[in-house]
Amino acid sequence: MSVLIETMASGREAEAPRPWLAVLHDWVVTVDHKRLGILYVVTALGFLVVGGLEASAMRLQLAWPGLKVVPPETFNRLFTMHGTTMVFLVGIPFVFGFGNYLVPLMIGARDLAFPRLNAFGFWILLFGYVTLVAASVGIGLVAMGTWAHHMFAVGMGRPLNSAFSASTMLVGVPTGVKLFNWLGTLHGGKIRFQTPMLFCSAFLFEFLCAGLTGIMLSVVPFDWQLEDSYFVVAHFHFVLIGGLIFTLFGALYYWFPKATGRMLSERLGRWHFWLFTIGFNLTFLTMHIPGMLGMARRIYTYPADRGWDVLNLVTTLGVPLQAVAVLLFVVNIVMSLRRGAPAGNDPWDAWTLEWATSSPPPPYNFAVVPPVSSRRPLWDLKHPDDPDGPHE
Repeated sequence: MSVLIETMASGREAEAPRPWLAVLHDWVVTVDHKRLGILYVVTALGFLVVGGLEASAMRLQLAWPGLKVVPPETFNRLFTMHGTTMVFLVGIPFVFGFGNYLVPLMIGARDLAFPRLNAFGFWILLFGYVTLVAASVGIGLVAMGTWAHHMFAVGMGRPLNSAFSASTMLVGVPTGVKLFNWLGTLHGGKIRFQTPMLFCSAFLFEFLCAGLTGIMLSVVPFDWQLEDSYFVVAHFHFVLIGGLIFTLFGALYYWFPKATGRMLSERLGRWHFWLFTIGFNLTFLTMHIPGMLGMARRIYTYPADRGWDVLNLVTTLGVPLQAVAVLLFVVNIVMSLRRGAPAGNDPWDAWTLEWATSSPPPPYNFAVVPPVSSRRPLWDLKHPDDPDGPHE
């Protein structure tokens, strides 16, 4: 327990205000894993807005037959850039940011092993084309077991179609194990449905939908009918937004107090959650239906006699709800940074080590490296008479 007290008591002393250029210089040249993690997340949030604007322009174009909101060539560019933005400039930096910030704190380390190399990794994110291409090739090599499930309609033949169909179906087995594991973890617990938990609970539903439609698309004859349709677009948005963005929003609400020392507003957080969840499902649940009715991807507009007009209008109406939700999130961040409620060192009564130091943590993370003897080291520090290790 003494380690916990020493560590939590070792927060930063109040600093006098510094010129903004000096503060900017400190952030640009930093090798602190916590600051680099924040830079990754802020960069991802900025590109999330960019990706949302790209998607909004496309949905406005498709909201009704015969519209000319943007020229055809611009629509095609937006289509390509939206996917690139969301995968490489939102999803990946988000994950890297949380990993950078949290892993050293969770394992009781004072920093990553190579701080300068870590900083170099962040700064090549907007300049590292060669690295990005190499990473993409690496991902392609690793995904050899399932990648062709996007190509059933190109004439690969029965043996390859059958092999990739089977491998894609098999992905559902460990995915199902994970879902039941998460549900089993929640079962019987004293769950507090605050904003982080709301996003995590919604993730379970959205990820289930993504998995079910993925299994449907692994059936070759079914995939032949829906290849390159808006059913596929809806499926991978459930994977990327339902399976990633929902969890990242939950993580931001959970770990924002650790990074800033202040709590995000629970009231604004609930508005953010409900508007985003309703808007997301309004857009992407509905999008499955025009896909089933034959609406192909990458079309700039469509005639009014296809039966897609009302469905596309409903799909587009979900976009402003999501936009307002993200705007509320930004407002929540700004207001909380200025006058949010003090978080204290451990606002969630957590069990993991990042909450064993002050919020925000000092540059060296821990005054004394804390002992780790179980999967719940902070529980052990709080309850030395009932450590978790013997129960594992």
